[in-house]
Amino acid sequence: MADEDYLRCRYSITCATEDLAVVHCLRALCEFAITDVKPQIGWGGTKTKEWKAAGNQITLRFTSPESRNSFALAARRLLPPGSWTEVARSDNDPAQRQRKNPVGL
Repeated sequence: MADEDYLRCRYSITCATEDLAVVHCLRALCEFAITDVKPQIGWGGTKTKEWKAAGNQITLRFTSPESRNSFALAARRLLPPGSWTEVARSDNDPAQRQRKNPVGL
């Protein structure tokens, strides 16, 4: 995955939930909403240990405000009220690689 793709994923939303199953649903909805880069970039850094370490919050990233809004609308429509909350949004929070760059890239 190109570094440029990580930089393009700079529109973030931070979500809080006490339910690990909801974390997985939010990750899936991120994958649904992000269409122009590998979806793993958008939900990178949201594993269970990272969610717990962040106080039961995850940050998802998108390539546009529209895809972030699409995610938020789908999450509000599909997940039960009170199962998650939006904590913050940023238009300048680029994704970061979760693994070291493979040799040769």
